[in-house]
Amino acid sequence: MAREESPSWRLLSDFAADPFAVVGLFLLLLILLVALAAPLISPQNPYDLAQLDIMDSRLPPGSRSASGTIFWLGTDDQGRDMLSAIFYGLRISLVVGVTSTLLALALGLALGLIAAYLGGRSEALIMRIADIQLSFPAILIALILLAVLGQGTLKIIAALVTVQWAYYARTVRSAALVEKRKEYVEAARGLALSPSRIVFRHILPNCLPPLIVVATVQVAAAIALEATLSFLGLGLPITEPSLGLLIANGYQYLLSGKYWISFFPGVALLLAIVSINLVGDRLRDTLNPHFRQ
Repeated sequence: MAREESPSWRLLSDFAADPFAVVGLFLLLLILLVALAAPLISPQNPYDLAQLDIMDSRLPPGSRSASGTIFWLGTDDQGRDMLSAIFYGLRISLVVGVTSTLLALALGLALGLIAAYLGGRSEALIMRIADIQLSFPAILIALILLAVLGQGTLKIIAALVTVQWAYYARTVRSAALVEKRKEYVEAARGLALSPSRIVFRHILPNCLPPLIVVATVQVAAAIALEATLSFLGLGLPITEPSLGLLIANGYQYLLSGKYWISFFPGVALLLAIVSINLVGDRLRDTLNPHFRQ
């Protein structure tokens, strides 16, 4: 008799069968490791003024400073080592992307469950607000909010939560409405279980698979949106530089041949977004039976 595979083992086997997912997962784990270990593996602290020398400004990749330090990816206009700046920038971009996604997920999850279970006016109000928000480009809403709130990590996280929660609310509502009509929920109501127990013990666990997929994709979207806002000068301040701000710092030097100041942070941002999307696509195919071969 064949042994039934556990869900976790099936997920691992599905990842192993997809070379793109394996590459994406490897890149993502490497990026997370580099971001977490940035203070330990970076050649310098790029935002400690005592470690910077203006004489090292805009050195090309592979240059050696007067002190003997090799700048493998070159330096920017302030003499910061680009490799160290990218490691620290990855930390900030990932923190902003993951934090905003988790907060938006929590808010959208709560509102989506309320809309699906209560129905009526509550559902109409929540869904109309979500529809109105989704009718506008996310970057436009974020630009307006940051123009009012100003720069800062907490402020850009608040802006990203505001533009993301509607995706989760609609996803949860759709999944919860399907589960709400199933027999096991009717049986739970017949047993006079409390609404909170029905929602959290029966409906919510069955709504998680599509939420995991949406959250994975939205982390990449949040990182890209934060980079765009920082590039435009409305995201993070210069004291908390993300990858988008590093790209913006070197944009004015592109025409003069100092490509590395923007190029290498751009490559790091691209790899982070692509790796997250590859993992998210594999999760979608694994958790959604409609996409499964």
